[in-house]
Amino acid sequence: MTKKSVLPLLTVSVLFLGACGLEKPPASLKFPDQKTEGAAPAAAAPAAPAAETPADPKLAAGKTVYDGSCAGCHDSGMMGAPKPGDKAAWTERLAKGIDAVNSNAIKGFTGKAGMMPPKGGNAQLTDEEVINATAYLVK
Repeated sequence: MTKKSVLPLLTVSVLFLGACGLEKPPASLKFPDQKTEGAAPAAAAPAAPAAETPADPKLAAGKTVYDGSCAGCHDSGMMGAPKPGDKAAWTERLAKGIDAVNSNAIKGFTGKAGMMPPKGGNAQLTDEEVINATAYLVK
């Protein structure tokens, strides 16, 4: 085969594969509940209360930083990040002292349970913002 005869075949192949319409699989295979006609509407579950803003200004500032920069990993436990309210996960870390926790949050840390990039991967945060977020997280 010559180079000229391969090019049209390659082009057609790429177009064919592109037209296959590969889609991402659904995030969940759970189907929505089916509603039947004539059935009384179910009582709506009360909405989860929004996390209250702490009265302490430093904790309030920490909550803002946490929500914007930290929650993505800590809420899901990604890379071993301790979740808010997980007393067992925080007990071992806090046993080393809050200064060690703050230092790890600012400088980054890699350990047996996972890792934390410096400032949670947001280099624009100040040390004070990271410390406030840490205080909010471990409260």
